[in-house]
Parts: sequence; structure tokens; C-alpha cells
Amino acid sequence: MIQSGVYNYVNVLDKAADASWIRNDVISNNIANVDTPGYKRKDVQFESFLVAQVSGGDLDEQIADIDLSTLNAMTYTDSSQYSYRLDGNNVDINTESAELAKNQLRYYTLMNSMTQEFSRIKTVLQKPS
Repeated sequence: MIQSGVYNYVNVLDKAADASWIRNDVISNNIANVDTPGYKRKDVQFESFLVAQVSGGDLDEQIADIDLSTLNAMTYTDSSQYSYRLDGNNVDINTESAELAKNQLRYYTLMNSMTQEFSRIKTVLQKPS
């Protein structure tokens, strides 16, 4: 993490990528436990925390002012009281597979955004020929 408010956009992208990486592990664990009796699916909450930090006002200023120490992903058990099957498991393999694909696209998009941002910074810092 870069310790400057100027780079908070990159830092927020980094936090979002970390959350996406965690979500990938959680979804993979859900898929691995699709046949485990009593297993309850888990998910990751991050986006709502980010939205709460940047709601209203000028987005650039809010991103520069985000307290990154409070912007962390949280794993939770989803719909723990519900079950789709008699064995108490509430994992739907089709939903998990779709969520995994969606999350992988999100992760690669975040990585691409960070790469582009560093490329812009590099361009600005290069000496003219």
C-alpha cells in the first residue's frame, strides 16, 4: 500500500482486489462443500463498506480522504437459517459457479485498472526526450 493521499485511488483499488481475492477463496470453499451435510454458504461483504465511505459529495475528494484502515472485507455466513436441501446444506452449485465467474472478472478488471493507473503515473514521471 502506498502511504500517500495522492495514491488513495490505487490503494482503494488494491483493497477491492484483496476483497475479491478473499471472495474467490470463500466461493471456492463453498463449491468444495457442496455435498457437506449442514454446511452453510459464506460470502464476503466489501462493496457496501466502500459505498458508505464515498456516498455523497465529490468522489475524488472522498477517495482521497478514505480511512483505509476501516475499509476491509468481512466474511459472513449467508442465509444460515435457510436450507435448500434436506441435509441442511444451502449451497447451490450453479449460483456459486456464476458468482465465481463474476468475481474473477471483477478481479481482473481491478488488476487492469491498477495497471493503467501506474502506467499513467509512469508517463507523468518520465523525462521528456
